[in-house]
Amino acid sequence: MKILIIRFSSIGDIVLTTPLVRCVKKQIPQAEVHFLCKPPFANLLEINPYIQKIHLFDKDNSHFWKELQFEKFDYVIDLQNNHRSRKLCRKLKPPHAHFPKLNVKKWLFVNLKINKLPDIHVVDRYFTATKILPTPVKNDGQGLDFFLNDKDYEKINTYNISQDFIAIAMGSQHKTKQLPLEMLIEICKKINQNIVLLGGEKDIETANNLCSQVEKNIINLCGKLTLRESAACIDLSKTLLTGDTGLMHIAAALNKPLVSVWGSTVPAFGMYPYMPQNPEKYHIIENTNLRCRPCSKLGFEKCPKKHFKCMKEVDIERIIRLF
Repeated sequence: MKILIIRFSSIGDIVLTTPLVRCVKKQIPQAEVHFLCKPPFANLLEINPYIQKIHLFDKDNSHFWKELQFEKFDYVIDLQNNHRSRKLCRKLKPPHAHFPKLNVKKWLFVNLKINKLPDIHVVDRYFTATKILPTPVKNDGQGLDFFLNDKDYEKINTYNISQDFIAIAMGSQHKTKQLPLEMLIEICKKINQNIVLLGGEKDIETANNLCSQVEKNIINLCGKLTLRESAACIDLSKTLLTGDTGLMHIAAALNKPLVSVWGSTVPAFGMYPYMPQNPEKYHIIENTNLRCRPCSKLGFEKCPKKHFKCMKEVDIERIIRLF
């Protein structure tokens, strides 16, 4: 039996598929599990023992379509559920099922502030798409997976970082999900911990600005690590401070304590840290006194209201006490 699981992107969304991947393989051990994603995200799954083959999505490559058709999948579980994934399911022709994205209910919440969303984490909504399989697959409640190897730790070990440090995720795909610089400066000045900054090349300038204004030992690794190396750094950290980011979900998968600060998005969308065995390990910080939240289901480049109170008016002292 061959089963294809589809989730094109992004970091957090793919990490959140890992309970379903594990349960399908363990509960249907004779199945060969394949995963389809976009090329930048394949490294999230490359050593996952529950996946037998990763396919890279390329809508413009005829060989890509032929490769998938050659596999002759018995079932397709569509965890993307957009026009491209639905078209792919129809083209491959096996029995398939899509997970409910609840876009209408999200639209109501974002635009009219009417919350009709069910209190169900997206991980559990993913599992509804397994109904197409001949054997019932149930969530085992063991949380997320993220697998690392010795190579992922090699560069981190060259920095001789103290074992007792706080990791801070500097960036986010959308600015309104990112912790403002002034907030980070105040937090870093007040916490009595060693600090490591994580992020991509686009976060280097902000990280350098932070380091120049805080007189303590901060190791700035923005732009210096791969995503898997950043995950290894989180694994070695005491706690992660983050916005609503992919690194937040990686920390949850690694069972690390984390503090997540929410801006334009809200946990009610069902994408909060998934740690069913250890919910005490994560803390959600959000400004619940604003009528403009949520202003988006994904985030914006800048605050539509131009005040960014969802981040700028959160209780920083509460954050500091968590460290």
